[in-house]
Amino acid sequence: MNESPRPFKVPQSVLVVIHTPALDVLLIERADVPGFWQSVTGSKDHPDEPWTTTAAREVLEETGIEVTAPGHCLTDWAAENVYEIYPRWRHRYAPGVVRNTERLFGLCVPLPLPVTLSPREHRDQVWLPWTEAADRCFSPSNAEAVLQLPRRWPARG
Repeated sequence: MNESPRPFKVPQSVLVVIHTPALDVLLIERADVPGFWQSVTGSKDHPDEPWTTTAAREVLEETGIEVTAPGHCLTDWAAENVYEIYPRWRHRYAPGVVRNTERLFGLCVPLPLPVTLSPREHRDQVWLPWTEAADRCFSPSNAEAVLQLPRRWPARG
């Protein structure tokens, strides 16, 4: 059987901070790099894919959470990070691609939910208060996004 080569990843991705109104944050641990905790991330399937479509697909694939479920609120933060792709993952992109644009989203869920991880991508999950979650993120841009939560999702009540 002859497998066709995997297409190169699009250097445009989403980072979705999943949280509760009390600002408990879901982190998932990468399967390929134990100890690397992060929010949901993932690349566009094609350059024209809408950011919200990418965010919804990645949340579902990585956690089993439907962004359109009752009580859930997906918010495009209309902010982007541009960062250098870690050398260990550059082979996934076209030759010469070294930077990625990451669009930030928040997904508020009513309470900490059980999640269904994709074992190929993630090995564990934890819900933590936002400050603890920020401390555990391996990516500085992910930690900064978590630290923005109080201002992006002020206490409702």
